[in-house]
Amino acid sequence: MKSELIVDVTPQEVAIALTEDDRLMEVNREQRGKDTFAVGNIYYGRVKKVMPALNAVFVDVGHEKEAFLHYLDLGSGFLTAQKYVTKLVSDRRRIPEIHKTERQPDCTKEGQIADYLKVGDTLLVQVTKEPINSKGPRLTAEISITGRNFVLIPFIEKVMVSSKISRESERGRLKQLVQSIKPHGFGVIVRTVAEDKRVAELDNELRVLVKRWDDCVRTLQRAQPVSLISQELGRTIGIIRDIFSPDFENIHVNDETVYEEIKQYLDLIAPDASKLVKLYTGEQPIFDKFDITRQMKTGLGRTVGFKKGGYLVMDRTEALFSIDVNSGSKKLYEDQEQNAFHFNMLAADEIVHQLRLRDIGGIIVVDFIDMDDKANQQTLYEHVQQLMSRDRAKHNVLPLSKFGLMQITRQRVRPAVEMNVTEVCPTCMGKGKIQTSLFFTDEVVERIEAMVAQYGRGLRLHLHPYLFAYVSKGCFSRKWRWALRYGVRVIENQSLGMLETKFFTPNGEEKFLPKSEDKACEKQ
Repeated sequence: MKSELIVDVTPQEVAIALTEDDRLMEVNREQRGKDTFAVGNIYYGRVKKVMPALNAVFVDVGHEKEAFLHYLDLGSGFLTAQKYVTKLVSDRRRIPEIHKTERQPDCTKEGQIADYLKVGDTLLVQVTKEPINSKGPRLTAEISITGRNFVLIPFIEKVMVSSKISRESERGRLKQLVQSIKPHGFGVIVRTVAEDKRVAELDNELRVLVKRWDDCVRTLQRAQPVSLISQELGRTIGIIRDIFSPDFENIHVNDETVYEEIKQYLDLIAPDASKLVKLYTGEQPIFDKFDITRQMKTGLGRTVGFKKGGYLVMDRTEALFSIDVNSGSKKLYEDQEQNAFHFNMLAADEIVHQLRLRDIGGIIVVDFIDMDDKANQQTLYEHVQQLMSRDRAKHNVLPLSKFGLMQITRQRVRPAVEMNVTEVCPTCMGKGKIQTSLFFTDEVVERIEAMVAQYGRGLRLHLHPYLFAYVSKGCFSRKWRWALRYGVRVIENQSLGMLETKFFTPNGEEKFLPKSEDKACEKQ
């Protein structure tokens, strides 16, 4: 299986697309230039409310909505961690050694959070779930530093090995190895990718993780309550850390800074793989070049088609995400049972693909086409289970109910990917009437003249593919005439609306007309 990562960097955000055999599988977006309360961020927060009925507290970490911390998320070493943090912030002259901190009693599972925290208390917390809709971030007080091979957990002494490493000899080797190289006062979770790794590589990564913790400690010592202590690696690096494998063939990036960051990270985890990173310098938008935009627009709508003419209807409600399976007008078999079974099996592939693509979490209810044969129902259930086994998110799949419904739960740690695949006409603004279309190219010319007068020659004009085809028609096309007269190059951009225009400099910076001049162009 060929895997590729396409990274689109803009001034506002970084969009990361993962493809498998040229099929879009995952899309992630990361806002730039602001604290996004991403999973893995560590904060020095303050307790705002204690809720005994929920056995939880609400913590102020700087988000507009207070973050939620349940008692079970305190971690067994919470009291030890609190003692260490209190000692650290009270004496800013020296940093106490973690292994010399007196061990406090572990938190029991039956305890009450009011016995451990009160309003005004400060504590070190980490984001486990990003803010979604009206809910603030979800937190844990059990801090962890995630690497490619290990997860480092301060204030505990356990060494745990991933259950996906099945060979007992390898599990024993890794456990013994980690016990010998880890510092006192830290626990370690050995991840699946550590299987068969050399001692030197594992030891090097463990040192890097310990250094990241030391950096957190130094920042915390100088910090005031309600502040960011450590920011998780960018979404791009995080994805590479979690999913990078020998199957990766290329990582395409359109920004030189992010390109260098990825290369440096790959040099640490897989030195031979840094050559896979390629800097994209084409004028066409990178997502258009690699067919990402088209797949997003066709795959993220309310109705999604699949093989043999079937389609899914997908709707989100407050409580759950519903998926309805339809066979369409096509009938492949005369037998209704066989026909339903065939379409359901095809639909299962697309449903699992959609869950990953949209990063849908929470409760998912799938209304499959009714089947009476119990064997077919069981086969479909096992097929969905097998497909879901490749999903990195925690999930649970239940057999079909007597109503033909399948219930799936999937871990939700960040908002689902949503994309508006409909376009509002920029001329009528949804009213249904537009001016004569013959005048549109005249407006474009007026806009070009105004932009060239404002910013000079050498601009790039981005147009919808239909308009691009129109202005490119003929030997002496409008595209050719505009380039000759105004020095403007016309670029096809699939993400634009039909009558939308955008201007960019050669280095990718978008340019705008002053509002007064823009309105004058429209009136003319």
